[in-house]
Amino acid sequence: MRRSSGEHAFNIFNILLMAGLMIITLYPFLYVVFASFSEAGLLLKHRGLLLKPLGINFQAYRMVFKNPIMFSSYLNTIIYVVSGTSLSVLLTIFGAYSLSRKNVMLRMPITFFIIFTMWFSGGMIPLFLLIRNMHLLNSRLALILPNAVSAYNLIVTLTYFKSIPDSLEESAKIDGANDYIIMFRIIVPLAVPVISVITLFYSVSIWNAWFHAMIFLNKRELFPVQLVLREILILNDTAGVMGGSVSQGDQMQVGETIKYATAVVATIPILLVYPFVQKYFVKGVMIGAIKG
Repeated sequence: MRRSSGEHAFNIFNILLMAGLMIITLYPFLYVVFASFSEAGLLLKHRGLLLKPLGINFQAYRMVFKNPIMFSSYLNTIIYVVSGTSLSVLLTIFGAYSLSRKNVMLRMPITFFIIFTMWFSGGMIPLFLLIRNMHLLNSRLALILPNAVSAYNLIVTLTYFKSIPDSLEESAKIDGANDYIIMFRIIVPLAVPVISVITLFYSVSIWNAWFHAMIFLNKRELFPVQLVLREILILNDTAGVMGGSVSQGDQMQVGETIKYATAVVATIPILLVYPFVQKYFVKGVMIGAIKG
């Protein structure tokens, strides 16, 4: 098909726009990676764009991985992500399936109150008092239970489940299947795209979470990696990472590269996992958001 000059100009504009957005999005990450491998002294003296590492130095990464708190925080984060995501996805599936059935009593008022929590919440102080009264302070459950179910993810999954034909459920009931068999053997296999999407949402959210950990945890052995990263980046607490292996005069220089190295170490796992679920991302969100 012959394209007009206007269509060619539009395609060129789109390509340039997407290329610009890609550079704007990608460059900050590349800057952090380049800075993490740079010589500390050269990095402090550098001004302007950073297009390559200023010398190759692995000292920052060696200090990050030598720090015991990094290993414990990584292990804690993996525990929070695996257990929290598993619980959240399971509860979301149960809740969405129950509210998608037409014969469930009070399903519309329950759905309304779930949506209501997306607009209004009790606030941080009532949540803290609740966690304290349940004796969950300084425990792993304090980071897993409060955010076990996301109202947004529940609504997206509910909408997807409603798009599955009722005839499949009716035929299964004729064959003697109960709700558990229908849900796990019929509904869930058909909902793999949206389940993959909410799994991604939950896992990324838990991996990046630090605020509740800062409020509910005082024991450093329970800290997730993002809270350790916050201490290093915002509170400028790199002395614990460097220990006594660096002289007082070099701590400021090395501390800068340690910040970048810690950010890379905390981000890489999510970047490695995302490509494997990306194919479900757009499909699952669009189907869950449009069909009903």
